[in-house]
Amino acid sequence: MNTTQPPQNFPRRILLAVTGLSPQIVTETLYALAQTQPAFIPTEIHVLTTLEGARLAKAALLHPDGGQFHALLTDYPHIGHPAFDEANIHLITNQNGQPLSDIRTPDENAAAADTITALVAELTTDNEAALHVSIAGGRKTMGFYLGYAFSLFARPQDRLSHVLVSPPFESHPEFFYPPATPKRLATRDGRHIDTAEATVTLAEIPVVRLRHGMPQALQEGRTSFIATVTALQSAFAPPRLEINLSERRVHCGGQELKLKPSLIAWLGYWAHSVLEARPMQSWRDADANTFLRLYARVVNPDSEIFEATQKRLINGLEKEFFQENNSKLDAEIKKALGQAAAPYLLARDGKKPNTRRGLALPPEAIILRL
Repeated sequence: MNTTQPPQNFPRRILLAVTGLSPQIVTETLYALAQTQPAFIPTEIHVLTTLEGARLAKAALLHPDGGQFHALLTDYPHIGHPAFDEANIHLITNQNGQPLSDIRTPDENAAAADTITALVAELTTDNEAALHVSIAGGRKTMGFYLGYAFSLFARPQDRLSHVLVSPPFESHPEFFYPPATPKRLATRDGRHIDTAEATVTLAEIPVVRLRHGMPQALQEGRTSFIATVTALQSAFAPPRLEINLSERRVHCGGQELKLKPSLIAWLGYWAHSVLEARPMQSWRDADANTFLRLYARVVNPDSEIFEATQKRLINGLEKEFFQENNSKLDAEIKKALGQAAAPYLLARDGKKPNTRRGLALPPEAIILRL
């Protein structure tokens, strides 16, 4: 599917909303989407909520006797039958997987952020799908986290909105959408209002889309909200490379990079070259003894793996070894850092066969600990 297509043209169209004590958000948003031109008719609906929110959603929207979701579909047949049942109501859980009844404490807020981030990441992995997210319901923190997660993961075909309902219908417990046959509703002060006078519209919210800056693992939702934000912050921070060879630790812009011992040593070699004012080298310039000395800080110099490398480089650093390690190092950094990898990749200088490689970082951006 071409992602430049309008959202309504995608075969899979998803509505995602957070709800709390007002399940009306779902039907109001669905009604507004169906009335907007061009209409975005979801093929499936997902709701993020707490235990109490789930109970209210099931009773008010999905109950066989008077469920307002079913009533909406009956009143407006052109909406069709989007997939929406209890399986599409996603509970916010804590770190132990236990559903939360409310979101009040810092730990509960962190759990909500992680649950929301994971679901948005999951729903944006399908290139055949367009996602419409509503942040109108639930606690303010839920709406904030959902909007933030949208900014992190949204693709060109995805949209974010807030549903607007005219007073006095806004927050009225019996108003779920303007029914095809108008009804009279009683207000708390005893007045009667006519649903024919209600207006329900969507305010689309523009956002900065940051998905392109994330590593692939984060795009697939395999980490927490905090880790995702931290990774993106590193993409905008000034580059800084820290290597501790003996502890086998590498940090790029504050983000830890997991590398095999041989690649830690190889990156250490390039960092050492910058600090020694020899940043750009061809395979002919590379010093095998310097690399082996650094490698011996990462692995036991009496180990078989070190001795095998030492034997391979007995006549100097060969071209194949040079190119192979450069390629592997760049690939691992790109995989781990995404768009944030650029400052830490090996730059090229010159034309073949005299191409030289090296880190383009300035010495002050590098810390190398033996």
